[in-house]
Amino acid sequence: MKVDMLTTAKKLSSLYMKQISPLFPTPSSSSSSYSSPFIISSSTILSFVSSISIFTNPSTNTRGTQFLRFNFRFRTMASHVVGYPRMGPKRELKFALESFWDGKCSSEDLEKVAADLRSSIWKQMADAGIKYIPSNTFSYYDQVLDTTAMLGAVPPRYGWSGGEIGFDVYFPMARGNASVPAMEMTKWFDTNYHYIVPELGPDVKFSYASRKAVNEYKEAKSLGIDTVPVLVGPVSFLLLSKAAKGVEKSFPLLSLIDKILPVYKEVIAELKAAGASWIQFDEPTLVKDLDSHQLQAFSHAYSELESSLSGLNVLIETYFADVPAEAFKTVTALKGVTALGFDLVRGSKSLDLIKSGFPSEKYLFAGVVDGRNIWANDLASSLSTLQALENLVGKDKLVVSTSCSLLHTAVDLVNETKLDEEIKSWLAFAAQKLVEVNALAKALAGQKDEAFFSANAAARTSRKSSPRVTNEGVQKAAAALKDSDHRRATTVSARLEAQQKKLNLPSLPTTTIGSFPQTLELRKVRREFKAKKISEEGYVKYITEEISKVVKLQEELDIDVLVHGEPERNDMVEYFGEQLSGFAFTANGWVQSYGSRCVKPPIIYGDVSRPKPMTVFWSSLAQSMSKRPMKGMLTGPVTILNWSFVRDDQPRFETCYQIALAIKDEVEDLEKAGINVIQIDEAALREGLPLRKSEEAFYLNWSVHSFRITSCGVQDTTQIHTHMCYSNFNDIIHSIIDMDADVITIENSRSDEKLLSVFREGVKYGAGIGPGVYDIHSPRIPSTEEIADRISKMLAVLDTNILWVNPDCGLKTRKYPEVKPALSNMVAAAKLLRAQLASTK
Repeated sequence: MKVDMLTTAKKLSSLYMKQISPLFPTPSSSSSSYSSPFIISSSTILSFVSSISIFTNPSTNTRGTQFLRFNFRFRTMASHVVGYPRMGPKRELKFALESFWDGKCSSEDLEKVAADLRSSIWKQMADAGIKYIPSNTFSYYDQVLDTTAMLGAVPPRYGWSGGEIGFDVYFPMARGNASVPAMEMTKWFDTNYHYIVPELGPDVKFSYASRKAVNEYKEAKSLGIDTVPVLVGPVSFLLLSKAAKGVEKSFPLLSLIDKILPVYKEVIAELKAAGASWIQFDEPTLVKDLDSHQLQAFSHAYSELESSLSGLNVLIETYFADVPAEAFKTVTALKGVTALGFDLVRGSKSLDLIKSGFPSEKYLFAGVVDGRNIWANDLASSLSTLQALENLVGKDKLVVSTSCSLLHTAVDLVNETKLDEEIKSWLAFAAQKLVEVNALAKALAGQKDEAFFSANAAARTSRKSSPRVTNEGVQKAAAALKDSDHRRATTVSARLEAQQKKLNLPSLPTTTIGSFPQTLELRKVRREFKAKKISEEGYVKYITEEISKVVKLQEELDIDVLVHGEPERNDMVEYFGEQLSGFAFTANGWVQSYGSRCVKPPIIYGDVSRPKPMTVFWSSLAQSMSKRPMKGMLTGPVTILNWSFVRDDQPRFETCYQIALAIKDEVEDLEKAGINVIQIDEAALREGLPLRKSEEAFYLNWSVHSFRITSCGVQDTTQIHTHMCYSNFNDIIHSIIDMDADVITIENSRSDEKLLSVFREGVKYGAGIGPGVYDIHSPRIPSTEEIADRISKMLAVLDTNILWVNPDCGLKTRKYPEVKPALSNMVAAAKLLRAQLASTK
């Protein structure tokens, strides 16, 4: 009798619920079987059937009827995703949030959009074959802020009096409002994502104030999807916090561990009661350089949680770098922990630690699919790594995972209908990475999709051999840069003197960072020009009028050094990438930066060069409209690099040097066109700093060198500015000085002016400096007195002749009714301080 296994499997799947389902127990720490009940497809049934044999049982069948014996192999395809993008494939959450903030939709409308997004994400993962699907990775703003809300750690200024935290408290914490400033926002490790920094102290009363984690687990369960609830781990939460205003900066945040653990225990208890069988704690601070006291906090915390976690499978997830040896030793010994997740893309050295000894009783979640870039995985190489790990930890203890949350990559390549097909074949966005994770898990389980692996290998070969990737002239020019350190010939003090003679600026000169508000009409005009719905002549006319409005507004406000407002620019990186060779662009490759703010990183796929000038036309036009100095506005090479999806086939510094040469050409063309002040933004320089101290010097050396390359060829009278935002700069202040810019503007107000502390500690800074005097990421309008008070604090540690007055960052995301009074108050504050200084003299 010939047996058709597929036909038989189809018949078997229809009988599954009635006869086979009870054979599959609910998974536990010692089982890797599928849970029951659920509908299982014929192809899945077939994947478990290792053989079918025919037999006759005469003792029970006198007629000699033949039966089929199915021999099952109980090897699941274990796959996991650390997290997933929240905004939606077409930025649905962004538009819903902004509509809610503008009062154009209700909270119910916003919640409906959010619920639809969560549902589609969970179903997408389930359909892709992901076994361990995360929940509670969705957020209306930020996952650390969600944890702050869960713990009831609301700063007093927001007027929360208890109960479940709602939007009326949550969003003011994130954004501020007319009466209170927002909480500090800073970079999430070395990514372009920003988190809201918790403000803690000895008097904070923690309480269980947001049941979001439990609610989202139940929500997924109601859809028939059993998820792994994800929480920011208790130790990382504290290590990522800061001392609240009025609390000594030296306050030991880890001393609060025993105060927050009771809330975690409540959350765990509710998750267990709701039916959760797994829980994931994100503890990314384990990849940093931690001292023994900090490592002991992990041991203490999970020892305290052990009884509460009993009956649950517990995953500790790390990402973004190698786990140091001492941290590895600590985390592998944690009590009550079932599984450990490691980033094996950016943390390849962790492989050596795993090989040296991994606990036999624990699961290994191997992060081999890159969550931070968009290149297709090298499936053959990843499978080889996984097979080696399988031999070390055991077949049933290995789970294929992403290196980190897919939050940091674009959503779905299927939406890129206009992207070059060859380049597209080299890429994988979040949705495609789900497929890669599952394909690797299946291959590991003996069900390798040969066609999929072959297509992947062919695409990688295509990319490696494509002539569009390599430009020999660019490579030679970049290689030659290593022979010089590219410093300007004179000191910054001599240059500032020459520049003042030419520019004739008042003391405490005022300026803005670059961009002005981008209205819906302006965005529409840019879109229509790109779609060729309006002529170039019509587009130039409109943008010229916009620049003229911005110039006139700044003159009316009496700002000293002007900007053209950047109405022609969609994004500070994409705009330049579109005019450089070696870049590709997406239509919907959006990535969340903070809150509703999304960026669309360019893709650097090849060698970079500048075919023609990029900004000279608009900057020259703007300068012709005013006698005041007009800044030429450029994005620096390190920021272009760090805010792009960068090629992974050569060292990052080589790509950065290529970009630096292109920007150098632009700087010198702006100078020739009569632009005497040129700003080269390096907003992301600090962001790229490695997470380990031992790797910092190398990065700072080539990144600072790249900046100097851009500006080394100008005259002393040309003033070079740079700008940095939303990071902790105190630890790299000497590298900032080494950039040798004439003026630096830098975020200061939202971080409680922590930048000023470095100057109080005696660091001498001779160049011009403009610490931001108000937070542009909040709709709140600061008063003249508030800004004047900030300037006075700056004058206590900085010389009058080097201090500039400016906002924290560009004004692109704000509205004119907010911008005009804020800038007016800023200028009034600067004049008030000038008058006081003059009377003192």
